[in-house]
Amino acid sequence: MTSVEIPSAVDERIERVWADRPGLLGFFTTVDHKRIGIRYIVTSFIFFFIAGLLALVMRAQLAVPNGTVVGADAYNQLFTMHGTIMIFLFNTPVLAGFGNYLVPLMIGARDMAFPRLNAFSYWIFVGAGLFMSLSFVLGKAPNGGWFAYVPLTDKTFSPGINLDFWGLGVAFVGISTTVGAVNFIVTIFKLRAPGMTVNRIPILAWSYVAMGFMVLFAVPAITVSSALLEADRLFGTKFYVPDGGGSALLYQHLFWFWGHPEVYILFIPAVGMVTTMITTFSRRPQAGYVWSVGALMGIAFISFGVWVHHMFATGLPTTAMGFFSAASFVIAIPSAVLYMAWIGTMWGGKVRFTTPMLFALGFLIIFLIGGITGVMVASLPFDLQVTDTYFIVAHFHYVLNGAVVFPIFGALYYWLPKMSGRMLSERLGKWSFWTMLVGFNVTFGPMHVLGELGMPRRIYTYDAGLGWAALNMVISLGSLLFAAGTLMTVANIVWSRKHGALAGDDPWQADTLEWSTTSPPPDQNFTAVPVVESLHPLWFPGPVRLAIPADVDTAARTQGEVGALERTTPITSGLDSLPEFEVLVPTPSPLPVLAALGVTIFFIGMLISAAFVLAVGGLVVLGGITTWAWRTEMDHP
Repeated sequence: MTSVEIPSAVDERIERVWADRPGLLGFFTTVDHKRIGIRYIVTSFIFFFIAGLLALVMRAQLAVPNGTVVGADAYNQLFTMHGTIMIFLFNTPVLAGFGNYLVPLMIGARDMAFPRLNAFSYWIFVGAGLFMSLSFVLGKAPNGGWFAYVPLTDKTFSPGINLDFWGLGVAFVGISTTVGAVNFIVTIFKLRAPGMTVNRIPILAWSYVAMGFMVLFAVPAITVSSALLEADRLFGTKFYVPDGGGSALLYQHLFWFWGHPEVYILFIPAVGMVTTMITTFSRRPQAGYVWSVGALMGIAFISFGVWVHHMFATGLPTTAMGFFSAASFVIAIPSAVLYMAWIGTMWGGKVRFTTPMLFALGFLIIFLIGGITGVMVASLPFDLQVTDTYFIVAHFHYVLNGAVVFPIFGALYYWLPKMSGRMLSERLGKWSFWTMLVGFNVTFGPMHVLGELGMPRRIYTYDAGLGWAALNMVISLGSLLFAAGTLMTVANIVWSRKHGALAGDDPWQADTLEWSTTSPPPDQNFTAVPVVESLHPLWFPGPVRLAIPADVDTAARTQGEVGALERTTPITSGLDSLPEFEVLVPTPSPLPVLAALGVTIFFIGMLISAAFVLAVGGLVVLGGITTWAWRTEMDHP
């Protein structure tokens, strides 16, 4: 990888070209992927701690038999919103936040492919989060479970607006997820640094490619399922009503066609994070790179063929369930390939047990347990015994919580020095890790036993004498320990802002391009776009032998200071990553937040069935998007 030294006077001009506007105007108009990524992360963690507080109240209720902390309806609201927030408002958007920040830096681009669409995606996420949170303020939080099964969630059994918050909110946040997926795919395929051929793309970038395609195929299913649910509730249609020719199982098929790939939509970026950290702290090139990428794509593909294992108890034909059971076993194979690659990378390296590496190793342990129990419930006879018991609660928390949250916390310790320029405390970080690891396993490990003892999920209380009390008390105490571990990391981040050691450009001696910039990176990311000659460009730069075709002089020119001054970034070919064209990076604009505000007003109008509010929201969206499209070229310098 090569770079060009730029005089300081030119640097100052480039900074002015790429700088955001000052004050609140800059806050609401920025299209800088780094600022948007950080906002995603911060906002998602706010929702994470809200969901955690809900979980602690639930565990206080279940700590002893016949608990009286909350009543039945309040408990239903708590566990519905806990699951909904964790999946829709934390796990998915926090991973999108890391991707927003890191992907352009990793592939040598100056921004995302569609910066204004990126800002729009974030503001839609904020609007959807506030929309769902409004249900708490009104005392009408969704109470039908985060899965919202019919017929319990139709108007007959859920007559209030509680479930309307859920149905509309899920469709709302799906807009953000979908447009973000398109942005990731286009960015990684078309904005890579010259020389970053497909066999040199970082594994984390590949994980976001897989995530993007999975989102495009999976999210429409839950959007349709929630839209049809709202049509039944608001307009009296009969999509899920058997007496009207509908089917309650149709809802489950649509929901789980999204729901099981969603597990891997979250898991695959976490795999990219873990692989990146293991490679760095093993001090050797990644073992089995091609096999790992193939395994990621294999998991992404197979995950769309296993959704029916969530429906083994619904009375579907046994032969059909056998095929889905087989697919649920097969998906363990690419996961095993990834494990072998991780072990191989560490085996031949010199492992450094830093805090990020510990969180990566904790992920390996937790996902192994979650994967083993996943293979167990892929077996029809066993699944019929434990379905709807706490065994399933334990399984999906090992997969959705442990196997996602631990890589995310590891990523905080690994990449926050790049984002903030300050190192976090290793001592406090290791305390946080061990507290979280012990607390997590004390919380969710005993749930396997509770499930085997017959404790059903989704109950808000239980009688004494059933043999569940001691384990429930242990679980509740473990949840407090896990919460304490997460708060240690929060304290660590706060401490590091003023007292953390200066990080420097590459504190971990890592191998990917984001560590070639300053910490934090400049607004333009790269004044001179690097030329890549290796999968590990900072470890093995190699001589520059990139042949630039004669007819792409403009695209080659935009790689340097001229491109930075003109606010452009090169577009490269899909396979060989040769520069083809240049693209102007849009300037800051209020139109994304305006359009997102219009969408928010529109969904509020749907919620309260107010035609005037609907019309106002629609007009704001139409005006914002029309102006956005009309002025895109005019707004460039």
